[in-house]
Amino acid sequence: MGTLGNSLTILRERRRFGRQCLFTDRNEMILSIQPSGRMRLKYILRNPINEGTQLSDQMALSSIITHNVVLDSHGINHYEGGWNIKEVNVMDEESTLRYRKKVEREDSWGIEVNQLIRDVMTISSQNNSINIYEDYFKDLPEDLGHGLKVRLNARGINVFHDLWLPQRKLTMCEWLNTDPNQFVLSYVNAGNQKLLNMLPDFGNDNRNAFYVWDVDDPTRPVAHYDSDKLVQIAKVCMRDENYMVGGLNNGQVCYWETAEMGAPKRICPLEASHREETSALCWVHNKANTEFYTGSLDGSIKYWDSRDMVMPVNEVLAEPFPELVQNRQDAHGVTVMEFEYTIPVRYIIGTDMGYVFVGNRKGLTPQDTIIAAYPMFAGPIRSVMRNPFFVKNFLLIGDWRARIWSEEVKNCPSTFYFRSKHQLLSGAWSTGRCSLFVTGDERGNLHFWDLLMSQQKPFQTVKFPHAITNLVFRPDGHMLTVCLKNGDCIILKLDEGMRSATVKEKSLIMAMFEREIFRCKHLEAREEEMKLKKRLSMPIKEEETVPLEKIDPKKKKVPPKKELSELEQKEEEANAFLRAVQSDVELTQALVDFNEATDAIAAKRSKRVFVVERTVFEVDQYN
Repeated sequence: MGTLGNSLTILRERRRFGRQCLFTDRNEMILSIQPSGRMRLKYILRNPINEGTQLSDQMALSSIITHNVVLDSHGINHYEGGWNIKEVNVMDEESTLRYRKKVEREDSWGIEVNQLIRDVMTISSQNNSINIYEDYFKDLPEDLGHGLKVRLNARGINVFHDLWLPQRKLTMCEWLNTDPNQFVLSYVNAGNQKLLNMLPDFGNDNRNAFYVWDVDDPTRPVAHYDSDKLVQIAKVCMRDENYMVGGLNNGQVCYWETAEMGAPKRICPLEASHREETSALCWVHNKANTEFYTGSLDGSIKYWDSRDMVMPVNEVLAEPFPELVQNRQDAHGVTVMEFEYTIPVRYIIGTDMGYVFVGNRKGLTPQDTIIAAYPMFAGPIRSVMRNPFFVKNFLLIGDWRARIWSEEVKNCPSTFYFRSKHQLLSGAWSTGRCSLFVTGDERGNLHFWDLLMSQQKPFQTVKFPHAITNLVFRPDGHMLTVCLKNGDCIILKLDEGMRSATVKEKSLIMAMFEREIFRCKHLEAREEEMKLKKRLSMPIKEEETVPLEKIDPKKKKVPPKKELSELEQKEEEANAFLRAVQSDVELTQALVDFNEATDAIAAKRSKRVFVVERTVFEVDQYN
């Protein structure tokens, strides 16, 4: 089938194609635009600045995290070598023989062989002087000399930033037991600011979210969990990491399953929640691993079961002197709670008034639940942590002090006392060494303390640009997480001297704790003895009572005894104190000994003779 014969012909002259472009000069003004003052005011002059970027868009097709390679140096047994590979085939015997003859013909060969023989003979003589197969110093202990020169240093290996800008405040960190390289970071957006998500492809647009990170990957979290309200605190169950509970800023308590990311599975109703934000939380021991305690700043402590969160199992108020009918006005706000699985009956509560409460899980009434209350600090208690090796000793952090307290000491405030120039916000015992603990203050100073090395000052201090809000050691003690107020989390890797203990360290620190507890008990006994002596030495005045029938109505009524004036009352107190001092034989003898020693020193000083010797210049001047 042929094509149709329709066609269209366009004709154009050749001179119309490729015409040359010509430019001419003219003195004619086509357009004139004058500068605008309004536009000048809108112009923004930007000074040169430096900007840092983090978590930028991924430009590569794929990403991979390489594991750290540990290198080590070893000796090698050099049997034969030095062949010129380009000229000699080492596997060919004839080739190596020809190369040997070639080298032997050189003039420098004899000189090198003589020098080599002298070196070999010197080394052989040194080896033959002692028996290298004999064991020397068998009678000395094995740990003698071990750790004489140990490096004590901590270096940062990774920095984890918040995924939202501006960064939220970092409040809590917790390591996972199943995977030692993963940890949970909890953030709080205190100012309700407008936030910008820096990782929108992660699949989480909730600004109340908190994340699970991996130590080797600071760019992308492993998992995320969120809620409609601000999450103040969240903790994973140590015995079963499939369960996680958290406290919200409106007082509610929620429950997550770690296998499923996102919103909580269960949340308690508002009428059963705390009246203020949930500020403290701790899991406790039970067979199903579903029970936990929560505390709030309203003073209430609630006992929950994650299987049924409609109502708490039990509730008690943190009162120093609890009664059967409790009053919320006398309750202290709860700031921190602590529980040890090896002591399943007791739990510790720290309050905003500086008190430490000891709770009993088996108590049915408030008097049975709150066993004791000890005033420790002038401000809120920031951290309470048991020593991982000696669980009866606590590290307490509050106001400007860090204290080590023991359950065996009832009335004495603490066994050790450490003061700081700035307010302390966090602290933690080392999980690798029983004598090492760290503290962090509001100026960003991270102090490392060793009880065996020095109790007066820290042996190392690391400075950070922001306040330290939380400190947590990894379960093996090799790493330390430092949470800063600006939302950054820094991972510090500790040297061998700061993460592993010596052979005698545990026995030495145990003896130190026992000695301090024994000293505190002696002080308590001495205090009780002094109180008893004072009570017995004070005169007891019995008031004489006369029956009404024996009073003669004709006699004048005896006027009531006037109250002592302030001056007479002070004089009476001074006399009572003087009688108490005079009745104390030990104190009287100590005063007599002190006076005798003072008189002896004064008599000795009066017998001294001072000879004034003049110099050569003074002798010439006076002569």
